[in-house]
Amino acid sequence: MSRQPRVILLVEDTEDDADLTLRAFRNNGPPCKIVLTRDGRQALDYVFARGAWADRDTSLSPTLILLDLKLPCVSGLEVLRQLRASPQTENVPIVVMSCSTEEADIVTSYRLGANSYIRKPVDFVEFAEAIELLGRYWLVLNQSSNAEGGRP
Repeated sequence: MSRQPRVILLVEDTEDDADLTLRAFRNNGPPCKIVLTRDGRQALDYVFARGAWADRDTSLSPTLILLDLKLPCVSGLEVLRQLRASPQTENVPIVVMSCSTEEADIVTSYRLGANSYIRKPVDFVEFAEAIELLGRYWLVLNQSSNAEGGRP
């Protein structure tokens, strides 16, 4: 029986940050499929298979969500709130990746159920290393049950 690919949902509106993340995963991360959405509404539509994503293969649900906070349409914090409110996604690992070092953003992210908060490194080499570690931890080392949204 073949395994479904692990899916990372990257929610990032800044083109340079999205490109760096995609390149870092391609060069350093574990094998996976990355779906890129550019705003909070698109992210929620993808996860809940509605709108432009209504016909997507729902067996390819995110194994991991990388979420920027400063997003158009629906903020990252609101996306986080809605994902944690749904039984469908309440246990999917969500890593907030933001340039913000505001204590309020960090506290609120964890209060709303983020599994991790990572400040995006400015240097590409540091960023690539962070992505490699992040991917290895959440997609290879971390053990989750099928009931928690993970795949054995």
